[in-house]
Amino acid sequence: MPKSLAARLSLILSAVAAVAVLALVAWFYFPRDDGAGSAIGGPFNLVDQHGRAVSDADLRGQYLLVYFGYTYCPDVCPTELQTMSRAIDLLGEEGEKVTPVFITVDPERDTVEQLAAYAEHFHPRLVALTGTAEQVAAAAKAYRVIYRKVEDESAAEYLMDHSSIVYLMDPKGRFVTHFGGGTGPEKMAERIRGYL
Repeated sequence: MPKSLAARLSLILSAVAAVAVLALVAWFYFPRDDGAGSAIGGPFNLVDQHGRAVSDADLRGQYLLVYFGYTYCPDVCPTELQTMSRAIDLLGEEGEKVTPVFITVDPERDTVEQLAAYAEHFHPRLVALTGTAEQVAAAAKAYRVIYRKVEDESAAEYLMDHSSIVYLMDPKGRFVTHFGGGTGPEKMAERIRGYL
């Protein structure tokens, strides 16, 4: 195997392992469905894939499936976004009550233009959001998302370690439940339907 390919594969495997560890930490760190609903979520001010300013208040009145990730993610992020998209489709007409939201943890590379191109691969109603590093950090903090840049001198591009959780928020912006990595679209749709 060429040295550069081996180095990239090693970096990807390290990132996947780190995401798995972060997901495990998040599983124990996040509250279960205890009805409190106030520990996760909060105000944010970001920009969508069309260049429009979007705040949490702009998305009120609908259920949200919120996922933090980045467009250069080699596997986990696109898989979770596909799962969210499929779950919404499986809900049929009830799916119209649910808006998928993707918030980048890599604002350095995830520009409005980058998000616009990326969002086309997922649900047509996906709201993809970016902002300044400070704005993204504030949104991530509100949702208890952990992320960090992983750089390797032998790799052409850096990866991002981040927790991989899908949050269901209610029309008032309150936390309802979350879905861990690997939740299938059928199970996700079934659980969402129970809250609609």
